[in-house]
Amino acid sequence: MIRIRPAGVDDGVALAEAYVANRQFLAPWEPVRPESFFTPAGQRARLRQATLERENGTGYGCVIELDGQICGTVTLSAILRGPAQSANLGYWVAESVNGRGVATRAVGLILDVAFGELDLHQVMAGTLLHNTGSQRVLGRNGFDRIGVAREYVEIAGRWQDHILFQRLSDR
Repeated sequence: MIRIRPAGVDDGVALAEAYVANRQFLAPWEPVRPESFFTPAGQRARLRQATLERENGTGYGCVIELDGQICGTVTLSAILRGPAQSANLGYWVAESVNGRGVATRAVGLILDVAFGELDLHQVMAGTLLHNTGSQRVLGRNGFDRIGVAREYVEIAGRWQDHILFQRLSDR
């Protein structure tokens, strides 16, 4: 069973373990991380910040669980209110569950939150040009490709181009 739930400080140890176990797998797709990121204390600090963002309405970070075990995260960040009513989507899943539909389901679940509870109009996401797996996840969840952003995010130590996608609410 795949589910998402808001991440909390108590998830620090499990998330640190998941990041350590998947460090090499995730490295080509993520920013270069300081060593403290991979520790329980580093994860607890991140989770405290995520809790504050959820409380003030600027973020909504969740862990992804498969059969009760944390196997990734899915996050709505940079939530904007007013005329935009939008957020950015980010997610990752462990190598052991990659390609098994876990990310696709988790993204679908966070979209239910985005367009339901959070009443957003738009969710945006970006992928590296060669990240066809994430592009399939987004496509299966109704995202449309909207363009390419040059040197959009620093990933694996260098500024890299990204394909941008959006999903609009069905209202």
